[in-house]
Amino acid sequence: MRKYIIKRLLLSAVILVFVAFIIYVLMRSLPTSYLEQVARAKSQQPGSKSFEEWMEQLSATYGMDKGIIPGFFSWCAKALRGNFGDSWRWTVPVTEKFHDTVWLSFVMGGIAFIFELLIAIPLGVLAATKQYSRTDYAITVIALAGISLPTFFFASLLKLLFSVKLGWFDLGGLVGRNYERLSPMGQILDKADHLVLPIVTLVVISVGSLMRYTRTNMLEVLNADYIRTARAKGLSENRVIFHHAFRNTLIPLVTIIGGSLPGLFSGALITETLYSIPGIGYTSYQSMVSGDIPFSMFYLVFLSILTLLGNLISDILYAVVDPRVRIS
Repeated sequence: MRKYIIKRLLLSAVILVFVAFIIYVLMRSLPTSYLEQVARAKSQQPGSKSFEEWMEQLSATYGMDKGIIPGFFSWCAKALRGNFGDSWRWTVPVTEKFHDTVWLSFVMGGIAFIFELLIAIPLGVLAATKQYSRTDYAITVIALAGISLPTFFFASLLKLLFSVKLGWFDLGGLVGRNYERLSPMGQILDKADHLVLPIVTLVVISVGSLMRYTRTNMLEVLNADYIRTARAKGLSENRVIFHHAFRNTLIPLVTIIGGSLPGLFSGALITETLYSIPGIGYTSYQSMVSGDIPFSMFYLVFLSILTLLGNLISDILYAVVDPRVRIS
């Protein structure tokens, strides 16, 4: 196992270098840049230098006057020292802005993911064990509705019903108007209150696909020969389902769980934007739109690292869940 992990980590490092280079090329090829916006604004001031002169000065300041390959190696050298530069859009160090926004998205994504597992897996198993029954049809309809609903449409419905009509929640934002006058516990509850609708949106939109995936895999396991043998031996239905069938259903679900690691940190761009939640998804979107190369580079490379780690974790969990799998 140790040799396998070391080999995969070394291979992941090589893959990461090529992925980072592709990301860097794409960032340098953006049709607009925050530097151009700054240079254009400064050139329009009375008695200022021309736009071209400002661009030349700013490009030299931020190392954008180099070619793509020298610029990439220069970025790598700084990144290995933990220096990812300052964000052009937010005018603070990239890591500082990332730290201020990523944990909010992680809390939202983590809570939504836990509810997704608690809802989707039991309902998927129930639908499989009662195939072609009313229960199965009802769960299938709910799953398909969750898959088909656009995020912006469902979020707008929730805001219309619970914010506009009933007045239970604020329309958006992370804190309320009286946040500063609340006690520490009151401030925590106020933030939790503002995260209810975004989390509900994430759960409803995501639960359908996992529910269908669980049902499909459970049906495949229930039709296996060893399940028919277990039933023929007189085992109870609950033992057949939960002791034999469900344990083997977990094997493909490991892929979903391992692959969900990047999603916990990537943020929900549409949901955060609709509810005005200052998470990492909304922040990264604003950075990319404005041509903030330092922040966008760090964010995308960070997601690449999480994706590689998620794949490695999935492979290792296969051996943990299924004793038949051995990694050599």
